[in-house]
Amino acid sequence: MSNINDVNLVVGAGISGAVIANLIATELGEKVLVIDKKNHIAGNCYDYRDENGIMIHKYGSHIFHTNSEKVWKYLKQFTDFNTYMHKVVGYLDGIETHIPFNFNTLYDVFPQTLASKLEEKLLKNFKINTKVPILEFQKQDDEDLKFLANYVYEKIFLHYTTKQWGVKPEEVDGAVTARVPVYLSKDNRYFQDKYQGIPLKGYTEVVRKMLDNKNIKVKLNTDFKDFKDKDFKRIFYTGSIDEFYDYKYGQLPYRSVNFKFETYDKEYYQSNACVNYPCNYDFTRIHEYKYYLDDKSDKTVIAKEYSEFFELGKNERYYPIPKDENTELYNKYQEEAKKENKVYFLGRLGDYKYYNMDKAVERALELFEGLK
Repeated sequence: MSNINDVNLVVGAGISGAVIANLIATELGEKVLVIDKKNHIAGNCYDYRDENGIMIHKYGSHIFHTNSEKVWKYLKQFTDFNTYMHKVVGYLDGIETHIPFNFNTLYDVFPQTLASKLEEKLLKNFKINTKVPILEFQKQDDEDLKFLANYVYEKIFLHYTTKQWGVKPEEVDGAVTARVPVYLSKDNRYFQDKYQGIPLKGYTEVVRKMLDNKNIKVKLNTDFKDFKDKDFKRIFYTGSIDEFYDYKYGQLPYRSVNFKFETYDKEYYQSNACVNYPCNYDFTRIHEYKYYLDDKSDKTVIAKEYSEFFELGKNERYYPIPKDENTELYNKYQEEAKKENKVYFLGRLGDYKYYNMDKAVERALELFEGLK
């Protein structure tokens, strides 16, 4: 590569890093060095075909969905998507039913007379096709709706949230609780976005195409510490912002996830790509990967997902934990970041935000527009 002062360094070859690297290389025609600690590109979106011909999402199911035409158009340069629309089922009282809790769930878990009475009251109090966050839904005066709110809270929200976040639900930020609504609809889809699907050749291939440019060089198994003192044109850092500053104010807390993979000599293991277990077992859910690209095989691969706290050197950072004290700690690091004149932070770890994939892409696009 040319003189290092003319080179942009991108730390992290996940979706955020790949987008910013691609834009700088293609639109500005500048040199980019992309480094990653992992031994593969695509970060936590990384997927691969196993020996059974099944596309495995190594770090948990990734379903792309967005309402942003700009994000959709950008990604369509690198891939076509199938028309997969994600549905989640869960076991409530031994009954397999739809999550989020909707009118179909209502009739699955309650006798018809009770379900019908509750449906009537719901439609009287709320607008059809709206999502009511569970903690909001609990503020009812009507005894029947209170009963329903308590049922949903205990059977879907309480135990699942405790397993996933390791704290009591009331200690979790509203942004998280809003993700567990009661949905006044018969729409069983988990997302209602205009654009949804899985890249036909997988996410790794999308990232590979983004990075396939004469101006981009990729180095894997490479630590940022080896480059920290070098004078790059700009640095785009998608790692954890507290790590960049050597934890000078302390570590930002994260939840991590551990996946236990199992292979079975049968066509399918479960009825759906993702089955949640809010009240049973220690794992939160089981993923079955064949469903995403409709892979054909005599075998099937599942992953049981266990949530745990992130520990440095032991596991991966997954979800920033949205609590006031964590935001305050992040803000201290953000103040440091404002003093930088050519270092930019982005991505879930750089911004300490729970981004979906489309929001990570959007953030990188906006950052690039600001640079231009």
